[in-house]
Amino acid sequence: MIAARDGLAATRARGRTGGRPTVITPELLRAARDMLPNPQNSITSIARLLGVSPGTLCNHIPDLRQLRESGRARGLARGEMPSA
Repeated sequence: MIAARDGLAATRARGRTGGRPTVITPELLRAARDMLPNPQNSITSIARLLGVSPGTLCNHIPDLRQLRESGRARGLARGEMPSA
C-alpha cells in the first residue's frame, strides 16, 4: 500500500495524473448549456448530439434542472403548450 502511494506521488510529481480522461470539453458544456433552456430539446437528445451520455451532462452541469425549468417557464410565458 505504501509503495503504491509512493509511486502515485512520484507520478504526480512528474506532472502525470491517473484516472479516466474526461469526455466533455468546455465547448461541449457551453453548447449543452445553450440548448438546455429550449423545451424542444430533451437531455437525452442533447447528449446524443454532443456524443456524451445524459449522466455526463448531469454530472458536469450542476444547475441542469434550473436551466430546464427556466426554458419551460419562458415557453409558457410565450403561450407555447407544455410538453408531456
